[in-house]
Amino acid sequence: MDLVELLGYYNLTRQESALYLLLCSEGKLTGYEAAKASGISRSNTYTALAGLVEKGAALVEEGTATHYLPVPVGEFCSNRIRRMQEYRELLVRAAPKRREAGEGYITVKGETNIVDKMKNMIDAAKERIYLAVSEQTLSLLLPQLCSALCRGLKVVVITDPPFELEGALVYHTKTGRHQIRLIADSKSVLTGDIAAGSESTCLYSQKRNLVELFKEALKNEITLITVTKGS
Repeated sequence: MDLVELLGYYNLTRQESALYLLLCSEGKLTGYEAAKASGISRSNTYTALAGLVEKGAALVEEGTATHYLPVPVGEFCSNRIRRMQEYRELLVRAAPKRREAGEGYITVKGETNIVDKMKNMIDAAKERIYLAVSEQTLSLLLPQLCSALCRGLKVVVITDPPFELEGALVYHTKTGRHQIRLIADSKSVLTGDIAAGSESTCLYSQKRNLVELFKEALKNEITLITVTKGS
């Protein structure tokens, strides 16, 4: 993922991103200088620079010639994140509430969406987390797992050795590299794998019978690990 693509997540177009990176490199430029250095047409350059100013990524310095200065990357990103958090709170309060939680079988597609679903399940948990994943996948979830432990949740992890997490019950076994099994509060389950990247698919459900089935399977696996280790 290149810098232009990353800046796209902060609502900058590709031309705005390219000019923003140019400003960061050069310090400040006139519209003419920015167009010449970037190879973007002058009209598109001025439109993109105006967009950067409007979106809080650039400042204007008036003088004998108008110069554009970049807002520091960390400051720009923090401002955007703060604003999005404010928008999030507004949406959470104002959005229509679903009458009841769905209890069907829901497909979650794409590695990024699956990892996000895992993080959200852990963040929303109130009592306990059961998790069986590879150490590689665990590395993506460590902030959420540490937060869960700080909130006093019971966290049970089945993963590859030698992974350890203070406060969690960790059982070592050889796991499928991309396989995922997650149970939150004995109320919801996520299972599948992320081997196919953007084409990966997992199943999410709050069906009690499926949750209990996976919970029992994980308990049996823990028992087998414990017996094997002791023998």
